[in-house]
Parts: sequence; C-alpha cells; structure tokens
Amino acid sequence: MTQITKTLQVGIVQQQNTEYQDENVALLKKNITALAKSGAELIVLQELHNSLYFCQVENTDVFNSAEPIPGPSTERFGALAKELGVVLVTSLFERRAPGLYHNTAVVLDKDGTIAGTYRKMHIPDDPGFYEKFYFTPGDIGFLPVQTSIGKLGVLVCWDQWYPEAARLMAMAGAELLIYPTAIGFDPRDEETEKERQLNAWITVQRGHAVANGIPVVAVNRVGHEADPSGVTAGIQFWGNSFIAGPQGEMLSEAGTEPLNQVVEVDLSRSESVRRIWPFFRDRRIDAFEDLSKRYRDKV
Repeated sequence: MTQITKTLQVGIVQQQNTEYQDENVALLKKNITALAKSGAELIVLQELHNSLYFCQVENTDVFNSAEPIPGPSTERFGALAKELGVVLVTSLFERRAPGLYHNTAVVLDKDGTIAGTYRKMHIPDDPGFYEKFYFTPGDIGFLPVQTSIGKLGVLVCWDQWYPEAARLMAMAGAELLIYPTAIGFDPRDEETEKERQLNAWITVQRGHAVANGIPVVAVNRVGHEADPSGVTAGIQFWGNSFIAGPQGEMLSEAGTEPLNQVVEVDLSRSESVRRIWPFFRDRRIDAFEDLSKRYRDKV
C-alpha cells in the first residue's frame, strides 16, 4: 500500500519591530497577507510580535499593554485568518486576571476561531531577559493544538532548549514543532561567542526534529532593540529563522534581515523516518523515572 503524501505550505514572518504597536500590527497584516497570497496555509509569527521585546527592563507600567484572550488581538488576527483562509500562530502578552500574566501563543484556525492556546512553560531570568517579572509559568501543559491542517506542537522561545518539552509534544501527537522566538546577542559579545550561541540555538532545535522524527519551525525577530534603561547595549536579535525536516535537514534558512518566506513541508516523511529510526519504540520508559527530579545528587 502506497503511503499518502501530506504536504503543508508553511509561511514565516521574520520582522523588525518599532516602539509603535500600530505600525507593527499593520506590517504584520501586510506580511501575513503577502504570504497567504503566495500559498501559505500555516503562518507563524515571532514571539511577542505586537511590540518591542519589553523584558529588557522591569517596569510595572508595561503590564498595561497585556490583553485578555479572547481580546483585541485574537479578534484582529482571527478576522484576518478567516479572510485569508490560513491557520495563524500568534504570540501575545496575556492578562489572565489582575496580577496574573502569561506569555501565550494563540493558534487561530482558518475560520478565525481560536483553535487552542499554549502558555510558555519555561521562563528565563537573565540580564536583558527579565521574563520572570512579567510572566507566570504556563499551566496548560505540553499539549498540541488540533487545527484543520493537523496537530501543531506550539512551544515558545526558552522552551526550545528543553528536549523534554519537545518529546512530550511529540508523544501527544504533534505533527510538527513550532517555536515563536525572541532571541539575540549582547552586541558587546565577541564574534566567536555570537557564533557559538547561534549555532547552539540551531543545533538543539534540529536535534528535537531528529529525536522525535517531526519537522521544526523556529521564527525569530531581527534588528537591534535598545535597553530603555540604558544600562546595557540592548539586544541584537539574530533572526536566522529556519524550518528543519524530521531528520534535522534544513528546508529553509533565513538571514538577519526581515523576511517573508513560504516553504513546503512534507509531513508524511515523519512516518517513513520513524520506521527506520524507531526511537519511540526503543525508549526505556521503565528507567526514566529520575527525569521528574531536579537533579540526581547521588549516583
């Protein structure tokens, strides 16, 4: 019996933002529309795409920009998804309740409805990335979102460093992993250090594709964003958005400039790859109980 081929046209928006949200949203709409006209069925946006990356400083006034879900952005982008007939992966600053906020990905289906959400689970707290000040860790778990085009394993940025997150999404039936991202260099870093960081970021995510036998879509922002406090040199977001196939093969690689791109992804290859590399079959689940511990202090 011949295996049925299932391909998906995936669009990515690698965008440079300004301090003006209206400008950012207008540009997003323009880019999304262009991708849809080029045949994209699924379009993925970068992390916190409506604004600058505000986590470089701790400022309580920033909470005023958070919004409920459903809310203005889901209505705006939902209407656009319906108009264009595409599935859209958005990334929003969610106001869940007074004093309770999340970094939340919202998947909008072709009819404009909310297909599902994912709240970022791993929250960093590093110089220039003070996310713990703003975001409560997610409590939905690692569950893919069922859409009209398949099951999407949506994770967010810092989640991309954790193989456990990718594995749990794949175990729940995700057909591809999607990472809206906002990551970059400290401009003061040496070029060799910048290269190491970028290569590590690409390598670990390609590893998730290989280990789980499913494609990976990583979409990052670009451009320099200044530190509002003036304490640091800001962040140079490195772009380099990419799509990898189920053996980690690179299907597309973006550079460091704004870019709209449509890439054909063959979802049916996952079945073929898992037949020759049956990692799920050979997992020693009887010996993995220590993965639920923070660290093994004694061997």
